[in-house]
Amino acid sequence: MAITNLDPKSAHAAMAAAQGHVFVDVRTPMEYAQGHPAGAVNVPWALPDPSSGMLAPNPQFVAEMAKVATPDRAVYLSCQSGGRSMNACRDLEQVGYKSLVNIDGGFGGRRDPMGRPIAGWRDSGLPVV
Repeated sequence: MAITNLDPKSAHAAMAAAQGHVFVDVRTPMEYAQGHPAGAVNVPWALPDPSSGMLAPNPQFVAEMAKVATPDRAVYLSCQSGGRSMNACRDLEQVGYKSLVNIDGGFGGRRDPMGRPIAGWRDSGLPVV
């Protein structure tokens, strides 16, 4: 199955209409602690590398996800703008997850190729912790 992209408002509506899904924020624990979508659990796709300070893929991501959701459950993934969560979707798809939704615009939003803002979860007025 292909990965679905939804904007934050559409993802929120889809999650409200269905049961049995898992909502995962793949940002770092520090980012998550500074504010996250209500109902999202944190499983970081990337973590700061101690030697460089740059983000590096979390080698335990798939194993940690297996504790949160089985491959047959719908999984909604979000990050800061939608890039890391798309990478997380791709990694999960490779190991057999069948229903993956990338939240385009993530928590903080992004700009489209023309430079126009795309609102994230926070700026869409959706529930935040």
